[in-house]
This record gives sequence, structure tokens and C-alpha cells, in this order.
Amino acid sequence: MLTKSKNSLILTISVILLVALALAGCGSKSNSNDNQAASSPAASDSGTANTDNLLNQVKSAGVLKVGLMGTYAPYNFLNENKEIDGFDADIAKEIAKRLGVKAEFAPQEFSGLIPSLQAGKIDAIISQVTITDERKQQIDFTQPYITNEVKIIVRQDNDSITKLEDFKGRNIGVGLGTNDETYLRKEVLPKIGKFDIKTYDDVITSLQDLNAGRIDATINNLYALKPIVDKNGFKIKAVGEALKADKAGVAVRKDNPEFRDALDKALTDIKADGNYKTIFKKWFGEEPAAE
Repeated sequence: MLTKSKNSLILTISVILLVALALAGCGSKSNSNDNQAASSPAASDSGTANTDNLLNQVKSAGVLKVGLMGTYAPYNFLNENKEIDGFDADIAKEIAKRLGVKAEFAPQEFSGLIPSLQAGKIDAIISQVTITDERKQQIDFTQPYITNEVKIIVRQDNDSITKLEDFKGRNIGVGLGTNDETYLRKEVLPKIGKFDIKTYDDVITSLQDLNAGRIDATINNLYALKPIVDKNGFKIKAVGEALKADKAGVAVRKDNPEFRDALDKALTDIKADGNYKTIFKKWFGEEPAAE
């Protein structure tokens, strides 16, 4: 009986020792994993910081993806060789060259440009995007790269519309999603009374409707109108004083300061070395106004 009790005691002690050793091993392994986990975030953060930098991504890819309309001569349009051409396109190519990459164009309707930018489908918009406080809440801008004066455009035989007050009760055309549409809805309508606004995805269609008498007037800048009028023979004219002067900048997604600053520096250099003046004269036949 004593021998049996002694054997039971030895067995119990052995089990306790085995359990203790097992727990000690788990504790050591857990501490090792904890130490490894504690050290890994720093390395991970370092790697993520480099990956998330849009400027690094663009340089690594060798391509700057630029969104534009592609239907807005002489700013951006499809030339006879089916290539994107124009003032905006040349500015985009110069900026890309300063970054050491090539410009790749993604033409689309103006109203879809900012959503495409925010979705990461393009890196920048260079398509006469006017800098406004409202847009600054959604996207960031570089310095302006052009200033455009906006005027009232009517048919040549129309002498009844020469100022904004004459819009009352009329049909007025404007580009969908443009700063001009916002201007008409938020500033002009409340001031002068009701008129109908018809929106367009491209300039040429609005001018076709104006020429045919389907709308009474539109607003736009003269640089944009001249090549379209010359090519199509539209019987239209600009009237009155300039309504406003819009400044357009390169638009980029928010929270990419290194990328925005790199584009801004490229614009500064283009203006400083004379390339900007050369591009401007090529497309508008005159030197840019002094800033």
C-alpha cells in the first residue's frame, strides 16, 4: 500500500513539472513573437511611406497620367493624326519632361474629370480647370498656368443681348460641370431673375445650337471659340465687357504635397526659361499677359 502511494506521488510531481516546463516554453515563445511584432511596424511604415508617395509612383512608372477633355481646341483636342494636341497638351508634356517621365492622356467629358482624379484613375487634370474655393475643398491646385476672360456669345444677327441682365427669360447654354455653369447658377440667376440653362458636354455642340437658334446665348472665352468658329463658319460674335477672368491650374488629389509641389516647380521653370511663352504664342498667336 505504501509503495503504491509513493508511486502515485512521484507520478503527480512529474506531471506538474512537465506542465510547468510547457508553460515556460510558451511564455518564451510569446515574448519572442511580441518583440518581433513590436519591431515590425517601423519597418512596415517605412516601406508604406515610400509606396504611397505619388511622386515616387509616377517616376517609377515613367508615366504621368493626365486627364483632359480632348474636345476643347485650342486647349486640348484630337489632331489630324488622331493624337491629343493643344495648349494644355503641350503644357502637360513639358511638365512630364521636367519630372523625367512621359505624359499619357486620358480624354473624357469634363464632368467626369474630378471623379476620375479622386478615384486614382489619373494623376492630374490639365484641362482648363478654373481654380475656385469650392473646388479647393475637393482637390488641390498648382499655381495658375493661364488666365481666360469670359464673355457673352450670341448670333451675329442678335442685338438684343449685350449684358447679363438681358439673359432674363432666355435660353442660355453652358458647359456641364464647368466653373461657368456654377457662375450662372449661383451668381447670375439670383441677381437678374429666371432664365433657362442648358448644359453641354462639349463646346462645339453648344455653338451649333447657338448658331441654329436653339439657345439665345452662351458664355465662354474667346481663345476657345476662335478655332471652332473659323473651322465651322458659325455666324456668332462676342458682345459686351468681359464677365470675369478665370485662372486655371493643374488639379491633383489632396494629401499629395510632394507631387503637387513638383508640378508647381515644373511650371515655374517652364515660365522662367521661355518655354511657356513659346507654347502660348504657338496656340494663341500672341504673348501671354504679364502676371
